Amino acid sequence: MARISLHDAQDVAGAALIRNGAAGPVAQSVAGALVRADADGFKGHGLGRLPSYVAQLRAGKINASARIRPSRPRPGTLLVDADHGFAYPALDLATGALPDMARSQGIACAAIARSHHCGAAGLFAETLARQGLIALLFANTPAAMAPWGGNRAVFGTNPIAFACPRGAQDDPIVIDMALSRVARGNIAAAARRNQAIPPDWAFDSDGQPTTDAKRALEGTMAPLGDAKGIALALMVELLAAGMTGSNYAAEASSFLDAEGPPPGTGQFLVAIDATAFAPDATDRFAALARAIEGQEGARLPGARRFAMRAEAERQGIELGDDLMREIAAL
Repeated sequence: MARISLHDAQDVAGAALIRNGAAGPVAQSVAGALVRADADGFKGHGLGRLPSYVAQLRAGKINASARIRPSRPRPGTLLVDADHGFAYPALDLATGALPDMARSQGIACAAIARSHHCGAAGLFAETLARQGLIALLFANTPAAMAPWGGNRAVFGTNPIAFACPRGAQDDPIVIDMALSRVARGNIAAAARRNQAIPPDWAFDSDGQPTTDAKRALEGTMAPLGDAKGIALALMVELLAAGMTGSNYAAEASSFLDAEGPPPGTGQFLVAIDATAFAPDATDRFAALARAIEGQEGARLPGARRFAMRAEAERQGIELGDDLMREIAAL
């Protein structure tokens, strides 16, 4: 196990992407998102994704020459065509444009089409919250969950992220969750390490619970909250894919390998000026956060990620020796 600083990790990851055809700014955007995910404890969306990303660049499944095209189809709306490239630069563009749009009229939204894996979705919601906005992000992903009562994957794990500010001196409240019982990236990471998974995470191709991560990847994911999780996954498909003109989960190729065409999934973001209705809204948010934090044993959503990030900023992140060798060889 090797420990590496966040700065050095980003340099190593960015260099690997550039060696494999990514432009400098794109490489820095992608590397930054992966390193931040590792720092925040979201290992399934961290540098372990880099070998797969590079394989997809080499195969053309991720467009190394993607030209991100923003347009403004209606007042308060932003459409970003990711051109089958990485999602991160398109999301950076959207989170850069939405604050001014939202402040000028109270609310704004952005649709990202022909996109790819968006990683730890809470990072982008947090970016908006740190600028005084309430943020929602919906992302559809390749098929991994069956409809409730069905046996064929139709929905992705379809993450939802939410963030809101609570004062200039406090970290935002950040909620970030996949609609499967666990993120698919966690199972992919276990498969790479040949580690068993808990029996309630996923089903094999016969619909039976499994502890074998590789068999789980061939089957379907268990939804969060049973039928309620599936209903939310449907909502995300409609918002992130149906409304953005992107591929539905069942139409999308895998994020995890270089086989097939680009996945062409989508993301949808909503940004609301937190003070649009009440000037003291952020004070009210802070009061509720204090009420939660004041209870012994209670934890505010997002607190764990910020604690882990602070530790990573001091001590760096740990990466397995095999992964370090694999990245160096890319």
